[in-house]
Amino acid sequence: MAPRPEVRDTSSPTLDDADTAPKDSVVLPAYSTEDKYEDDPWNLPELQNNGLKWSELDTKGKVMRVLTAIVKFILLVGFLYMFVCSLDVLSSAFQLVGGKAAGDIFQDNAVLSNPVAGLVIGVLVTVLVQSSSTSSSIVVSMVSSGLLEVQSAVPVIMGANIGTSVTNTIVAMMQAGDRNEFRRAFAGATVHDFFNWLSVVILLPLEAATGVLYKLTKIVIDSFNIQGGNNAPDLLNVITDPLTDAIIELDKNVIRDIATGDPAARNKSLIKIWCKTEKITTLVNITVPSAANCTTGALCWVEGNKTLTQINVTETINLERCNHIFVYVNLPDLAVGIILLALSLLILCTCLILIVKLLNSMLKGQVAVVIKKVLNTDFPFPFGWVTGYIAIMVGAGMTFIVQSSSVFTSAITPLVGIGVISLERAYPLTLGSNIGTTTTAILAAMAAPGETLANSLQIALCHFFFNIAGILLWYPIPFTRIPIRLARALGNHTAKYRWFAALYLLLCFFLMPLTILGLSLAGWQTLVGVAVPIVVLAIFIIVVNLMQARCPQYLPSGLRDWDFLPRPLHSMAPWDHVVTSGMAFCGAHCCCCCKGCQSSEDEEKGLQERKKSLEIYDNPVLTRDDEPQETSKETMKATQL
Repeated sequence: MAPRPEVRDTSSPTLDDADTAPKDSVVLPAYSTEDKYEDDPWNLPELQNNGLKWSELDTKGKVMRVLTAIVKFILLVGFLYMFVCSLDVLSSAFQLVGGKAAGDIFQDNAVLSNPVAGLVIGVLVTVLVQSSSTSSSIVVSMVSSGLLEVQSAVPVIMGANIGTSVTNTIVAMMQAGDRNEFRRAFAGATVHDFFNWLSVVILLPLEAATGVLYKLTKIVIDSFNIQGGNNAPDLLNVITDPLTDAIIELDKNVIRDIATGDPAARNKSLIKIWCKTEKITTLVNITVPSAANCTTGALCWVEGNKTLTQINVTETINLERCNHIFVYVNLPDLAVGIILLALSLLILCTCLILIVKLLNSMLKGQVAVVIKKVLNTDFPFPFGWVTGYIAIMVGAGMTFIVQSSSVFTSAITPLVGIGVISLERAYPLTLGSNIGTTTTAILAAMAAPGETLANSLQIALCHFFFNIAGILLWYPIPFTRIPIRLARALGNHTAKYRWFAALYLLLCFFLMPLTILGLSLAGWQTLVGVAVPIVVLAIFIIVVNLMQARCPQYLPSGLRDWDFLPRPLHSMAPWDHVVTSGMAFCGAHCCCCCKGCQSSEDEEKGLQERKKSLEIYDNPVLTRDDEPQETSKETMKATQL
């Protein structure tokens, strides 16, 4: 019989093993130090400075460091400028692609009388035109022309508040390359979405039942003798308009005219050709059937068998062409919109990547420490609660300066991703941004003509009080800050399954609003008959999930987990397998862009293999106690043989 080989159980080391180890042997770490944030990925990463300290540099090194910092700052400002301009061009592209469709959606006044339909129409139109101010101006025009009542316009404004948050969600998806950055960035963007949706869930039924926002704003309008004033000051637009106007200029009155029912507007192009025009009104003689058809107060006479009268005819004379690059291009609006959409997304992605790279290289050492302390540290006790409200005011002020909540929230999203701003601090900044964009709308309404001043101001005030009510619901008490917890949960989910971010975007901003709109067109009975069972089922699932996590003993044995359902109904893993398999097939046969996705997955697999190989050669003394004892089991089997 062959001698039994001696097998040592390396999975449970003893003190003798440690003593007999050579003293000169190199002790390898059991776990890579690169994963020090893997236990809690929401911890803000420390941006360490690996270079020499300032005191250790000679004169030439100090000069080079200062010059490098100046060049990086100039590049950062330039990329940020291009980033903001690309957002403006992106909005124009969306209007060219879907602006007329947005006008057609608004044209159905009967549907707008349904509050739920009005809400989803506000979401869809704002997503299509990428501007809540544009959709709000369309609503004001419809109210002023008598096509829509102010009370029916309030749900549309709520929907516009939701639709404007799609931009920073798109920006967050550009950081999908790094898992933890994507986790934080997507949570920082979607905390805005959850705030808006939760506010609508509470305030829309309340408004439909009581009309509280309409009545409150009506009291404000009637109580004050409000006079028209100047328009909101152009601050950021003064800087960005020279570049964006050289690319494209749009006639936004076309969308408004389509919404108000002007048949001639349907054949007009959104691309502005003539930037300087003059209108001349002249009296023209026309023939009418009889004197009864003459306009009251107008001159009317009879010549032979004809009855003539005079009317004013306004003629527009084109004086000067615009100077943008598409002024002489003979392409339809859709083609120009697709070209600008691709161009703006390319510039947006490029600028965002370069901004993140520059910020990562600049925010190191003491600079990072100071910035993080200023942005994320609360005031000392007992004034810590004041910090969040100051952040709200800062967000409102910054949004008032840039005159766009989309620009401000899109700018802080990459900062949340790289860990400069925490999610808890980004939340009040976002709430302040909602307030800032409504103050700009109020100033713009104050500059409206006398016949539309009251309606414009009342709609702007409805938008303002809606956001104030949302802040009162979801911020003052820490327990009520549910949007932060929901955004963090969604961030964890999308970090694990990154394709889910695109599904979320399509579902929340396109498919769900379109479905609700279609059901609304079929009648409120159909909408209620379909929506009520879905809502009841969703509430049941949420309650069961909460009880499974906190008090499973109160549930029937069959409901303590979802294993009785088919796996695709309670796990994303099968869907993830389908998506990754499809991407692998696409990368092998279809396009090169998917090969980049596949290569990133191959890199992750290679990193996992390197970690496993590192664990094979770990020092047994450093092995964790909670590791599975797979090696000891294999050893016991070999011993029994």
